[in-house]
Order: sequence, then structure tokens, then C-alpha cells
Amino acid sequence: MRSIIILVVFLCLAAGCGMYQKRKTYRRIDRLLDSVLSRETIISDGYSDVREGEYSALVSKIMQIQTVLNGHAQSAEKEKEQVKSLVSNMSHQLKTPLANLSLYAEILGKEELAPKQRAEFAHKMCKQADKLSWIIESLSKMVKLEQNIEGFEARNEGIRQTILDAVDTVYEKLEKKEIQLFLEPFEDRELYHNRKWTAEVFVNILENAIKYTENGGFVSIHVRPYELYTEIQIADNGKGIRQEELTDIFRRFYRSPEAENIEGSGIGLYLSNLILEKEKGYITAASEYGEGSRFSVFLQNCKN
Repeated sequence: MRSIIILVVFLCLAAGCGMYQKRKTYRRIDRLLDSVLSRETIISDGYSDVREGEYSALVSKIMQIQTVLNGHAQSAEKEKEQVKSLVSNMSHQLKTPLANLSLYAEILGKEELAPKQRAEFAHKMCKQADKLSWIIESLSKMVKLEQNIEGFEARNEGIRQTILDAVDTVYEKLEKKEIQLFLEPFEDRELYHNRKWTAEVFVNILENAIKYTENGGFVSIHVRPYELYTEIQIADNGKGIRQEELTDIFRRFYRSPEAENIEGSGIGLYLSNLILEKEKGYITAASEYGEGSRFSVFLQNCKN
């Protein structure tokens, strides 16, 4: 009889201890979940005895979940800051042409304005409207590439026509400033690229060369094949770029302090870099300040 009583007492104590241990473990798991929800760092050493027991897998999973959630939270915060920066930069880019349009419209509304002056301000309005349209179009292209809204496809195509398309786009600007263009003869090559978007790259570089080169200067284009890549180099004898700015010029919306009074948005080179990344190519820049710049686009050769 006594042995039965001892056995019953032992079982009751064991059950009590088991229930106590389970309640203790439950409370610890509950605190772990609270830490996850409040984004507090979980210190694993404080749960060593739990990890060594039957709930070790659960504790480990909770800690993994916290790591993943923290990563998502940091990514979301980073994206939020990027969006804020983008909106701020876009507002800055659009502010000037919009303000000018408003000013010119107000001036044109004055009855005492002479016909010649009216025509002059109407022309200025058209230029600002064109600039506004160009900025919005560039921003649209940038967003499409960053978000891959349009399926970007590259393939092996001859590079000659891509270069000629770009030259044709800027030819009028070259003539207007009487800038000589030297296109070194080269054998057409099949390179991995998207003709439309890569022509945009060359147009951006050529327009910058024209913009920062004095009347009567020159711009040259050279094509040099290598084992894995082909280099398309565009050089000019313009004002050049300071060495400390060579890494900054590819940043989104970057404008040199010396270019504040020159028309531009700081999107072109950033957009070009983005396009080339999608084509598994790249771009480099070299310059002697006051003597000119050289931009080299590297595209992958066709793999036979």
C-alpha cells in the first residue's frame, strides 16, 4: 500500500514538474515572440537551456524569423529613403522650367508688350516646354529601367547601325556649333546589346561632348575590338572633368558645381550606366581638365 502511495506521489510530482517546465518554456517562447514584435535583439545565451530541450527547433526558427524580418525592415527603410531622395531630386529638376513657364506666361499676358518681344518670349516658352518634356521622358526611362517595367532584351547585333543612329540624332547640334565629328573607319561587329537603348547611351555621351565643347571643336568615335569586349570610345576637346568628379558623374542627378548654368539634368550618364549594366557591359571615363574627356563603352563580343 505504501509503495502505491509513493508511486502516486512521485507521478504527481513528475506531472507537476512537467507542467511547471512547460509553463516556464511557454513563458520564454512568449517573451521571444514579444521581442520579435518589438524588434528587440534576441540574446541566444539566455535561452541555452531551452535550445537544448525539445523546443530548441522552435526557438531557432523564431530567431531566424526575426533575422529575416529585420532584413526586410532595413530594406524597406532604405527604399523609403531612396524614394524620398528621388522625389526631392525630381522636384528640383522640374522646378526651374515650371517657374520659367509661369514667368513667361505672365509676361505674355501684358498687352503693352511689343510684337517682337512677344515672339521672343513665346520662343523661350517653347524651349522651356521642350526641356520639361525631355526631363519627364528621361525620368520615365530611368524608372522603367530601374523597375524593369519594360522587359529589357539584348541580343547580338551589328554595332555600326547603333552608332550611326546616335550620330544622326545629334548631327544637327554638331552642325550648329560647327563641331567636327571624326568617325574612324571600322569593321562592323556583332555585339551583345539592345540597339534602341544603346543608341541612347551614345546619344547621352555625344550630347555631353557637344555641350561642353566650344564652337569649332571636335568629337571623335573609335571602335577597338578586344578578346571579350569591344570598346566604343567617344572623345572630345572640351572643358574636361576634374579628377575628383570622375566617380560622381555617374550618380543619379549629379551636376558639377561648374555646370550649374549649363542646361542639363544629371540623368544621362546615370541612365547610360544603368542600360549597360543590363547588357553586361560597362562604361569608363577619363579626362584632362581643360583639355577634353574620353568615355569608353565596353560591350560583350558575340559568342560563336
